[in-house]
Amino acid sequence: MKNTHSFHIPVMGIGFTIDSPLKVAQYGIDSVISLVDDILIEKMRKLYSEKFKLPYKEITDKVADFRAKRITAYLNFLHDQTEVKLKQLKNKAFEDNKNLKEYMAMLPEYSTLKIDFFRLLEAGFDFSELKKWTAAHLKMGSIDVNIMTKVDKDNYTKKELLPIEYNDAHAALRGFAKSKLASSVVLSAGMNPRLYSYISNFNDFFPDESGYIKKKIILKVSDYRSAFIQGKFLAKKGLWVSEYRIESGLNCGGHAFATEGFLLGPVLNEFKENKEKLKSETQQLLIEALKEANKEIPTFNLDLKITTQGGVGTDQEHEFLIKEYQLDSVGWGSPFLLVPEATSVDDSTLEKLVKAKEEDLYLSNTSPLGVPFNTLKGNTKDAEKQSFIAKNRPGSACPNKFIALDKEFNESGLCTASRTYQFLKLKQLEGLALQTDEKEKRKNDITAKSCICVGLSTSTLLLNKMDTKKVGNGVSVCPGPNMAYYDKIVSLRGITDHIYGRKNMMTRADRPNVFVKELSLYTKHLQEKVENMKTNFDKKQLRSLKKFKNNLEDGINYYINIFTTQKQTFVSQKKMLLASLKIAQDKLTVISLALEEL
Repeated sequence: MKNTHSFHIPVMGIGFTIDSPLKVAQYGIDSVISLVDDILIEKMRKLYSEKFKLPYKEITDKVADFRAKRITAYLNFLHDQTEVKLKQLKNKAFEDNKNLKEYMAMLPEYSTLKIDFFRLLEAGFDFSELKKWTAAHLKMGSIDVNIMTKVDKDNYTKKELLPIEYNDAHAALRGFAKSKLASSVVLSAGMNPRLYSYISNFNDFFPDESGYIKKKIILKVSDYRSAFIQGKFLAKKGLWVSEYRIESGLNCGGHAFATEGFLLGPVLNEFKENKEKLKSETQQLLIEALKEANKEIPTFNLDLKITTQGGVGTDQEHEFLIKEYQLDSVGWGSPFLLVPEATSVDDSTLEKLVKAKEEDLYLSNTSPLGVPFNTLKGNTKDAEKQSFIAKNRPGSACPNKFIALDKEFNESGLCTASRTYQFLKLKQLEGLALQTDEKEKRKNDITAKSCICVGLSTSTLLLNKMDTKKVGNGVSVCPGPNMAYYDKIVSLRGITDHIYGRKNMMTRADRPNVFVKELSLYTKHLQEKVENMKTNFDKKQLRSLKKFKNNLEDGINYYINIFTTQKQTFVSQKKMLLASLKIAQDKLTVISLALEEL
């Protein structure tokens, strides 16, 4: 096992994993924090500095480059405090060391670290020898960061546009680059060539002669082709992608970036079959770029990890994915929202998540980014939004402006969820000669946008009893469909027991297989697209939908083969899985007929 654990905690929302490293890194668990909200980041540094009785000096928005400096300061704080926690764990005698016992208990049974540790105990090693062993072998979980590449708003000082390096994503990257961390930046939401090029300004991202890279790059992708394109682009800058993190297009939390019908299983298989090609071709480009830039050339092959996340829910699925696709780790997201020892969710939202069923979890168009967004029915941010609409004052005051990216009315940018934007857009709509139904539909589309950049942070503020006067108490929460099958609060030990098959934390027995669930989501997505085409016909989109349908058919055939030939995993579920795939095939046949009629 390369990693301490075979799972990681992905970024969730903006605030839900903002302090996860302080909770889980000492147990060797990797987690990812969002760098969107530097205001929240500064508040968290103040909160924990007071809690740990450490000196704190505020970085105000009057300070030059305050966004990057806030991020660097918080990441350095996380680095130092997690190191302290791990050191305490290593130095305390085993007999009364609760944290060390938890560290070992949470490891999978096949962990060589765990096996060696208990072998030492049985051999009767004394404390000094055990201390030396733990000092040498116990690792801290990685404190990784996430940057949504397209959330890269321009910034101004006194109405003067600042250079591009002060854009939000650029500043966040700089904040990470200047920190003490030896970890990874997860780049998500697609390719941003300017941001990717900017990475090459920081030496920590380049390999040394031994191949060591202090600050690694992880690309979050949903298909092989885009991964290869992005990997080659970065390699030509002398930058190595250390990990491709494959996320399900629809069976995930947060924003949902649907593929063209490419299902998770076939995509993972494509990565497995082409890993060596991906590695060798990008490494060749990388070495050429490093030579040209007169930088150190690694004399060893660079590491390349392939991981996945999205909708995984049982130890059987976890183990199958690891073995079948030779993965380095599997991300478990939504279930961790029910683990207060790992994430930050306020009590009221936690209760809603516990009670959530399939019908309460849906893809909405509330995100100002214009990308389908996983939403929990009855969330308080949407209730707040509806109250503003009822008062005939739709839109948010937009206190943080992190997604102020639309430049239709304002060169400096407006968020489509803001009151200013919606007022101007509705005024524009009134001047259009449209049928009443069409006008009402467009009005609803405008006012549907919600202030998620605030809503995805509020839960953390409420949990920690911090001031919400400026932003309000509305909470946005974005679990994936998998949340429907978990219905209780779980301990950190409990969720690791569930992941590794020691206990079952799900009371429901009707949860569909991870592949089958994703397939049903994609079939529904295609069905909705076809229905929309009936009233908004487009020849180009029709060709796209036929390709989408063909990719789904190929995916189903792949799954039929996998489930039929699988001798060790899913054996007891084989009949049910094949029956589910037959139902999906029948639905696709109906959709095919509808496409032909178009």
